[in-house]
Amino acid sequence: MTMAKTGEAGLVKAGGIFRRQIFIPIAALLALILFNLITDPSFFAINYSLNSAGDPVLSGYLITILDNASELAILAIGMTLVTAASGGQDISVGAAIAISGSVVLRVLCGDNPRPDEMQASILTAFLISCVVSMLFGAFNGALVAYFNIQPMIATLILYTAGRSIAAWINNNRLPIISDPSFGYFGSFLPGIPIPTPIFIAIICMIIIALVLKFTTLGLYTQAVGINPNSAKLNGINPSFIKFITYVIMGLCVAVAGFIKVTRFSTINYSVVALDIEMDAILAVALGGNALSGGKFSMASSILGAYVIQFLTTTLFKFNVSSSALPAYKAVVVIILVVLSAPTVREKLGKLWKNLQHARLGKEAA
Repeated sequence: MTMAKTGEAGLVKAGGIFRRQIFIPIAALLALILFNLITDPSFFAINYSLNSAGDPVLSGYLITILDNASELAILAIGMTLVTAASGGQDISVGAAIAISGSVVLRVLCGDNPRPDEMQASILTAFLISCVVSMLFGAFNGALVAYFNIQPMIATLILYTAGRSIAAWINNNRLPIISDPSFGYFGSFLPGIPIPTPIFIAIICMIIIALVLKFTTLGLYTQAVGINPNSAKLNGINPSFIKFITYVIMGLCVAVAGFIKVTRFSTINYSVVALDIEMDAILAVALGGNALSGGKFSMASSILGAYVIQFLTTTLFKFNVSSSALPAYKAVVVIILVVLSAPTVREKLGKLWKNLQHARLGKEAA
């Protein structure tokens, strides 16, 4: 009798795994890991060597994934909050990154696109870009929260004009920073073998975890996304919550934009962070978050960002051309997003329970 009860409890627990929001991104990650283990185990090799500056660095596909996913993981933080609160997505983040990066270079270069010395400190340039990005986020947020414009339409304005604004900031010139210290933030700090963007992404994750734990931002965001009228009756200002999530999105854009320009010490306005907004939205969806707003899981969204980068790196490894990459990615992501639907997870849970009941029945017999 006790064994039967224990078995039932195990079934309930195992079936509940399929209904957990983080199940799909974890399952997708495990599938990609298994695929690469079968096709080429060397995919997981990590090498220790010296770079051109003579500093020790780690390299390999896994390091590349963690490094290149940094910007996407940071954007997934802001996109999760925006989606949860407003029931829509910010499609302007790629163009906003171009603006943010252009501001950084403008502050550091001044009127000379190729200065011998930086005209301001890197911290000053970063803080100014944060203010500018948050102002653009506030612009998007005001349209959504106070003018009741659908998020995708509201952010379409900056999506359309953003890259032109970025080019205008630097008078259509392509500034270049020659100081090697600027590139440390997009590559490696001297003596540290792990790419700096990985540390920046971890810091952002820690900050948002602390904010969600010790403030009411997460609770209020979910309440507004689920039912703004009920939230208002409970003393929450839905318009302000929506507005502040877009401002936070702007801050995430500033950090991602800073990483982007420090990777190359320059910027190409037309291609920098091109289509990254789509990957950010997919990361939120892959994390099992409803794109119509409401309850969210920040951890699932961030994991979704790394899964997308894992998939991208895997496709590049197999020599998939960059033009065909979106098609392959779309097929895989569609499958994963469908599997992440609550109805599908519920059916998978029931199927698992039925299979386990049948197995226990055979064992009892």
